[in-house]
Amino acid sequence: MTAAEEQQPAPLPGPRAPQPARPPQRTRIVLAEVSRTGNRADRTRSELAQQTRVGETLVQGLMRAQLSLALRLSLLVLIGLGGLPWLFAIAPSVGRVTVLGVNLPWVLLGVAAFPFLIAVGWAYVRLAERHEQDFVDLVQRPER
Repeated sequence: MTAAEEQQPAPLPGPRAPQPARPPQRTRIVLAEVSRTGNRADRTRSELAQQTRVGETLVQGLMRAQLSLALRLSLLVLIGLGGLPWLFAIAPSVGRVTVLGVNLPWVLLGVAAFPFLIAVGWAYVRLAERHEQDFVDLVQRPER
């Protein structure tokens, strides 16, 4: 380099091209408190779906109510139909009664038993649906 070149000042940098703006850096928050925006019904459905102790207890309550209903109506059928032979054994005169030329035991066991069983089945379905609806209402009931 010559002495003249050494004495010249370095060229000034020109205007820089605008650089694209950087997006703000994300901040990750761990173990932050989450506000409770869900209602009680959402939590209860979650308890049922996740099969927690609360959900299990709710389902067991429904099953217990259904079992109780089934046992009570089974007892009704057992007494209603199973009691007829006892009735005819204890009071033989009732067994000799005729209806339209047919003995009463045959009418009761051959004809009347079917509407009785249909009525008990209909009652079971209605009451079981009521238990299920009560369960759904309990699960979906908003918090007071």
